[in-house]
Amino acid sequence: MTERHIMTIRYGFLSTHPPTRCGLATFNSALVAHLGTPDCPGGVVRVAAKGDDPVPAPGVVHTWRATTPVGWRDTAEVLNTFDVAVIQHEYGIYPGRDGGEVLSVLHRLTVPSIVVLHTVLTHPTESQRSLLEGIVAAAGAVVTITRAAYDRLLAGYAVDPAKISVIPHGASGYADAVAPRRAEPHLLTWGLLGPGKGIEWALRGLALLRDVEPEPVYTVAGRTHPKVVELHGEAYRASLHRLGATLGIAHRVRYAPDYLDDAALGALVRSADVVVLPYDSTEQVTSGVLVEAVAARIPVVATPFPHAVELLTDGPGLLVPHKKPVALAAAIRRIITKPALAATLLERNGHAGSTLRWPAVAQRYHDLATTLVAAARPAVAAGP
Repeated sequence: MTERHIMTIRYGFLSTHPPTRCGLATFNSALVAHLGTPDCPGGVVRVAAKGDDPVPAPGVVHTWRATTPVGWRDTAEVLNTFDVAVIQHEYGIYPGRDGGEVLSVLHRLTVPSIVVLHTVLTHPTESQRSLLEGIVAAAGAVVTITRAAYDRLLAGYAVDPAKISVIPHGASGYADAVAPRRAEPHLLTWGLLGPGKGIEWALRGLALLRDVEPEPVYTVAGRTHPKVVELHGEAYRASLHRLGATLGIAHRVRYAPDYLDDAALGALVRSADVVVLPYDSTEQVTSGVLVEAVAARIPVVATPFPHAVELLTDGPGLLVPHKKPVALAAAIRRIITKPALAATLLERNGHAGSTLRWPAVAQRYHDLATTLVAAARPAVAAGP
């Protein structure tokens, strides 16, 4: 019996969730799996987006649809049947302006709550700032996934620091996967595809590496983000195919637009020599792909979005300016042509290890929940 089961806690989760395919749903699914026990599995209130598969995944006890009038009320009532509510927050996944109806859920809860902030904006609108401040005020505890998000929250919002903890994004353990080595250097980007992913800069960088022997190959794995498909179809993906053809590198790029299970994704990650994260965003404080790459001990070349700066500064990768394919190509060239550099980067990989694995991350959530439940139970027992 592990330490986290000393106090039995029934967790209720509020989030997007499989079969929805997005980073938030993947994160929530992993946390559910590692906080639940066979005797106390918990349950998920799934937030369903337009076009989502209507068939719920195992463990879903209620679905909140944007079309349901005052759906927040039923959502809160279901979460109140658990000991702790764990709520994932992103702007726009919940109904209401900026997803504001999640605040109505928090106000109606009678059980302790932990809110996980996946986005903390540097320059929010007044509505976004007010909403996030209200969420922090209403929550029992708040988690940011990076120190950058924590600092940004304290500097830019009126919040109580005592409520806020930093717990890293968990990793699935792809370091243990087995994959055959390739003859050519293998570059990899994975995750949902869409504008802002920066793949066009990686393609331009790849075109500058044609003199490397053997010439690198580049895999772009992942479906197009459902919201991008809804608004723009596959226009972004088509533009990448055209760019690759124009640059004369289409034969060196492999697109894998399928949803990969853990085993297949683990093998793909372990086959990479460099993970390339050329994101355009300067706001991104959470990247599950980055955490998985670092934990799998694969060198990373990334633009300086906040999470990359936090994990890769003096860590297992190189940072390059946004939208600069020459710098991107130079960093990749250094890693794939100088094995000693790759080895040195991985020696600096102090972030990889058991502390990033999901069991250790879930333990920290359980410790936080235990504190909240212990504080709430005497008050309930005492009564009015």
